[in-house]
Amino acid sequence: MPGSAFCWYELLTSDVAAAEAFYGQVIGWGAQAMGTETPYTLFTADAVPVAGLMTLPQEARDMGARPSWIGYIAVDDVDAIAIEIAKRGGQVHRAAEDIANVGRFAVVADPQGASFVLFKAAPGSTPTPDKPETPGYPSWRELMAGDLDTAFAFYADLFGWTKDQAVDMGAMGVYQLFAADGKTHGGMMTKPPVVPAPFWTFYFTVESIEAAVARVKDAGGQIVNGPHQVPGGSWIVQGLDPQGVLFALTSGNA
Repeated sequence: MPGSAFCWYELLTSDVAAAEAFYGQVIGWGAQAMGTETPYTLFTADAVPVAGLMTLPQEARDMGARPSWIGYIAVDDVDAIAIEIAKRGGQVHRAAEDIANVGRFAVVADPQGASFVLFKAAPGSTPTPDKPETPGYPSWRELMAGDLDTAFAFYADLFGWTKDQAVDMGAMGVYQLFAADGKTHGGMMTKPPVVPAPFWTFYFTVESIEAAVARVKDAGGQIVNGPHQVPGGSWIVQGLDPQGVLFALTSGNA
């Protein structure tokens, strides 16, 4: 399906005010409250919306969901793709519905349990610019899959994603880069046994990894992986925000 790439990122948290302060300090995001019935905040980079922030809904908590980042994949027909996901062994956590003047969405999971959102923007909506090397913007999407081969086949069949470079990680297996809409978009690998369940991680660009690590610690977060350099020369780090949510940062500079 042409155009089926991640197009939006959303933090569902237990403490909106604390999360707004943390990511503002660590990444440099601004925050813009939306005048919607359900409180919603836009994270902004140079006044451009790049991600969303809201309280994790009670119905999601009742289903066992925990605070986390989730990504939106652009599709032409939310309802049809949600039905197809269910047919292929995935789950529909929240059936397709409209957000007035924004678009139509459904919350789903792949057959191995990694959650994401299907989204079709309303006419006239302006997409977030694709500026992966600019501080504050999304730059990478990474799936820790239950099984790389079957997970890749699922996303490739549904969204038209194609294989890019494959990186041999030794005992950890293969890290398979994938392209969406003709551009390198992220990577997938089989999760290590110690990781309890498959999940997507989203990386945001910062000017310097070392400086960002210091800000994470100063703001009450934790570093859980890295920083280290990856093939291609970029530096990455993964951390937990004060609400225990995993997040990731990347930079061309140490």
